[in-house]
Amino acid sequence: MRTSRKGSVEMPAFVRQLVKETEKRVTSFFKGGRGGGAGELSEGEEGGEEEGVIPSPYLDRPVLDKHMQEGCASWGLTYALTSMQGWRAHMEDFHNCFPQLGGELAHWGFFAVYDGHAGSAVAQHCSRNLLDHILGTGKIRADDDVVRVTEGIKEGFFLMDKHLHAMACREGWERGGTTVVATAITPHHIYFVNCGDSRAVLCRAGRVAFSTEDHKPFSPGERERIENAGGSVTLQRVNGSLAVSRALGDFSYKTAEWRPVTEQMVSPEPDVSAVERSPADEFLVLACDGVWDTVTNEELCAFIHSRLRVCTDLREVCSQVIDLCLYKGSLDNISIILVCFPGAPQLSPEALHQEAELEDFLESKVAEIFEELSARGDEPDLLSVLTVLASTVIPGLPPGGGLQSKRNCIISAYYQQKEARRCRLAQIFPND
Repeated sequence: MRTSRKGSVEMPAFVRQLVKETEKRVTSFFKGGRGGGAGELSEGEEGGEEEGVIPSPYLDRPVLDKHMQEGCASWGLTYALTSMQGWRAHMEDFHNCFPQLGGELAHWGFFAVYDGHAGSAVAQHCSRNLLDHILGTGKIRADDDVVRVTEGIKEGFFLMDKHLHAMACREGWERGGTTVVATAITPHHIYFVNCGDSRAVLCRAGRVAFSTEDHKPFSPGERERIENAGGSVTLQRVNGSLAVSRALGDFSYKTAEWRPVTEQMVSPEPDVSAVERSPADEFLVLACDGVWDTVTNEELCAFIHSRLRVCTDLREVCSQVIDLCLYKGSLDNISIILVCFPGAPQLSPEALHQEAELEDFLESKVAEIFEELSARGDEPDLLSVLTVLASTVIPGLPPGGGLQSKRNCIISAYYQQKEARRCRLAQIFPND
């Protein structure tokens, strides 16, 4: 049984206005073709660029529309997902949210984020088929034997990769792959599964209790495997191109016929860790590197912990995380799944009061700064107000989020001041 609600939410107009006002200051930077994310360096992505010119993997303006989903399980789990294309030219993230698997696994849940690169086809195909391959091994049973479940998950990944390779040979493609970060939640364990540089984090009693390890080419063990398979690590990438050392797909990096599948330059083998569940478990996060490029495990854990005390809508909490990452400079697709356990922080009247006081303070400071700058001449622009505010000591900002996490509040307050000033001028100069 699956319980969920989906929807696409358009970013408020004032944030679109922020993009418009900052465009001139940031476009030159993004057009420079700065690399990032898990993907390959561009080799001619689709588009209308001139022949011989490598197109930028980034847009002139970010796509701010968000896809949202939420749901629950009868045994006490709740979850939400939010994803956004952002500055990337294409959306290559996909996901799974199965809060209850059904049958003898009715009290098991499975969630995953797939971060594609060099196209979205592999990520999309894996999001539709990986779980079936894992369950098809016959090793995922209600008795929750850790060794057998771990074997079943790894075997499912190998079967998925073998299936993808057959497709690649049949259809004549070799580029394109996806990282995967997933969790299987049972009555007794949380299985964390990672293949690539997306990441999972468990928050227990307000602290990071577990996190997966990113698979990067420059990590000593990964580098050794890459070099033993005939590859190299240049610019912190496999053969100077691919920024992850484990992934499904990417068959141009899996051509060493004398080596097993797990010893290729890029391995499809996931790390699988089983963590015993605890009443102190609060929530876990699955997210692509578009999140982890801008926040640490500890920052995200603290931020979400604080947001759950002032907001009961998990989709809104995820949305605030995405906004935070965007404002902190993430250039990638951004996807996050938040899974809350019964021990998650609850709404707090005290925290709500503190949040209201903080927003009142920010609104008053914006008004004060706006008036001070207006007195010097022309109407101040948003960036001028933000710059002054950033140098101000502001007590009570959300832990792990800082001023960036309240930027929407600040932007709204700025446009209120701007509209109020326009109305005052209209009264003074009614014919202008």
